[in-house]
Amino acid sequence: MGHTLVTMREIRDLDTVELILEAQGVLDAIRGPERVVDAGTLRALQQSGNYAVGFFDEGRMVGASVAFFGAPATRSMHSHITALLPEFRGRGWGRELKEHQRQWALSQGVGHITWTFDPLVARNAHFFLTVLGARVTGYAVNQYGIFGGGDAGDESDRLDVKWSLAEMASPPADDDVVEALAIPSDVEQMRVENPREAYEWRMSVRREMAVLTNRGLAIAGFSPERGYLFVRA
Repeated sequence: MGHTLVTMREIRDLDTVELILEAQGVLDAIRGPERVVDAGTLRALQQSGNYAVGFFDEGRMVGASVAFFGAPATRSMHSHITALLPEFRGRGWGRELKEHQRQWALSQGVGHITWTFDPLVARNAHFFLTVLGARVTGYAVNQYGIFGGGDAGDESDRLDVKWSLAEMASPPADDDVVEALAIPSDVEQMRVENPREAYEWRMSVRREMAVLTNRGLAIAGFSPERGYLFVRA
């Protein structure tokens, strides 16, 4: 009699010290020397009722997600990090993790989740704006200073996004798009091979974002072929 192999995936609360330490190791492996959260802080966030989970494949933690509540009146959470080890990306698991975060947030009476991301990373722009339906609310210049890890020494410009949990945004209609702003297809590889070119992209996108915003335009979506799609605000 044949047996069907079933991949065992699960998302679990980081409710023990051992799981907290394992999660710190996973996040360190993803972000390198640029530690995004230490084990003590992660434990404190978890114990005070915030969102702290690990994503497991066949019993091995391969990703994690950490979010904390915003000001009480805002009914919001801020997602500090949601990430999978590189070899486990591209399987739809990131969406599973964000959907789990969404359902958890809704169960806590949260209406929206905010986070930031590097505007040069095309895979994240597509995932957040097109797949999840989050919307850009602002642009911050060098928000976290110069990192030695994830931004490869580049200045850490960030787009602020807001994910309305009850009604995810749709891509803009073609007729509404008045400008597009292209970005590299893989800036992470560019930072390894040609950091100077990556830095020039940072400065160019920063400048163009300001120009387009000052014209009264706003980002309403992202296209892998065209880049950020702007409409009249």
